[in-house]
Amino acid sequence: MTEADATNGPASLASAAELDGFVAAHERVLVEFYTEGCSACAAMEPVLNGVGKTTDVAVATMNPRDDPDLVETYDVRSVPKLLLFERGELVATREDGFLGVDEVRAFLDA
Repeated sequence: MTEADATNGPASLASAAELDGFVAAHERVLVEFYTEGCSACAAMEPVLNGVGKTTDVAVATMNPRDDPDLVETYDVRSVPKLLLFERGELVATREDGFLGVDEVRAFLDA
């Protein structure tokens, strides 16, 4: 797992254990589930960088295919899928394709 900071962007997670640890380590967490070759997912990277730099939310990305149980656990039907965790609990998800910074911030504040 790579911790996010202003220079390297969102943390990159590779397993359910890493996801659980990241969520446990931060009060608020935004995770993007993506797949390789997904253009909307790739377009989300600069958006997530901006959100991570301008909010108090820890941001991470993860390919759920790296740990297939996650697809079922989080009911992944399409990507990019955003998951918002607060104090370790999943409180919201969104699977609407590409979202801009303002839309992601609105999702965080809903």
